[in-house]
Amino acid sequence: MKAELNQRITQVGPGTPGGELLRRYWQPVALLDEFNPALDPAMGVRPVKAVRVLGQDFVLFKNAQGAFGLLDRDCPHRGADLAFGRNEGDGLRCPFHGWKFDVRGQCTETPAEPAGSTLCTRIQQRSYPLVEKAGALFGWFGPEGSTPPPFPALDCFEAPATHSFVFKGLWHCNWLQAFEVGIDPAHASYLHRFFNDASLENSYGKQFRGASVGEVGGERWPMTKVMREFGQPEISFTPQPYGLQLTALRPMPDALTHVRITNAVFPQTFVIPLSETLTITQMHVPVDDTHNYWFAFFTSFADPMDKNTMRNQRLDAVTLPDYIPKSGRHNQWGFNAEEQQNRTYLGMGEDDINVHDQWACESMGAIQDRTREHLGTTDKVIMANRRLLLQAMDTVEQGGTPPGIADPALAPAITGPDTVDGIAPADGWPTWWQDAVRAKRAGAPWQNTAAQAATETADAK
Repeated sequence: MKAELNQRITQVGPGTPGGELLRRYWQPVALLDEFNPALDPAMGVRPVKAVRVLGQDFVLFKNAQGAFGLLDRDCPHRGADLAFGRNEGDGLRCPFHGWKFDVRGQCTETPAEPAGSTLCTRIQQRSYPLVEKAGALFGWFGPEGSTPPPFPALDCFEAPATHSFVFKGLWHCNWLQAFEVGIDPAHASYLHRFFNDASLENSYGKQFRGASVGEVGGERWPMTKVMREFGQPEISFTPQPYGLQLTALRPMPDALTHVRITNAVFPQTFVIPLSETLTITQMHVPVDDTHNYWFAFFTSFADPMDKNTMRNQRLDAVTLPDYIPKSGRHNQWGFNAEEQQNRTYLGMGEDDINVHDQWACESMGAIQDRTREHLGTTDKVIMANRRLLLQAMDTVEQGGTPPGIADPALAPAITGPDTVDGIAPADGWPTWWQDAVRAKRAGAPWQNTAAQAATETADAK
């Protein structure tokens, strides 16, 4: 790839082709947990957060009625930092001259002005649409005065709070190289290789480690065994209204094949199975050109989610309030040579494979130099996604509608998307995985409730 093309697909600031594209999509800006005083005591005193997204600075705050506001961070008076504003319950007041703003950005007071002044009625700080979904707050940063697209009806946003959980973490690298790991089906056989398999008991919430993919000869196989023993996946992809559906087949003995169906939801989200009944929908949100937050939305198609277990497992790996990982370049991501020799392929821990992905992304550098890469056949999805990204940038530059979940016309066709991770008959896997998806959805209490409600609505008409 030429250097100028690499720059084009990685820049996210205002006015850049990538930045203008990404601003057409809903972006998660914070977890609701970040306003929970039990996790961050400061929020019990002053629920205000500085937020940086797409190379821009914003302030996010909650008023006394529980409503959130997302505003440009520089006070429209003389540019002081509103992230240090006084949250007075009915608005955020700039400490410089006392100008006050409600959650919609309307200035409500300019106390230093003469009595009777109406200046405040003419001052409107830009505010950004916010939607609360699945335990996170999403902002939309498209052109001022334009209408956001419908919020996407993906499974992770349709599931009730009882069956969903969300977490996040900061990575010190460009968003695209982080996202590309999630749409690379081949790396799991190497980056996440374990030389020994863990028990399938007490594996709840653990990503990859201990998860089962089904039975072979009456024996339940862990994911780690399949990835270790079958390291040459046959990868294909199919265009979908939301982006790309990915299929990775690993042929096995006894006329069986391991089938893994995942998805790339354009432009920055991938959907993968965590277990036979849990999925992960992960979004990589640019902070700026050299940092990104991953937001992982976990969805259960069976029992209610054990959020305390999920949260505590992951809190051990980060520091609050900014969800900065404890592992990183500063401590070699926890690398252990003895572990690499005897227990894992990478040598960076057996409990949290997120660190494995973090190393792969961050070790490339803050922005991967794609002029030096050599792609292989297993990178076909990476190449296809880059073509989509460049085409979408061109479309937006020419005044067109961006693809996928930013296109209102496609909203009714975008649901799910479905994932599968299991062992199937080699000659019947296409039917097998469709049946597996139907069974998983039939077993989801919230899916049945939604279907019943839709039926009752139709009958009423």
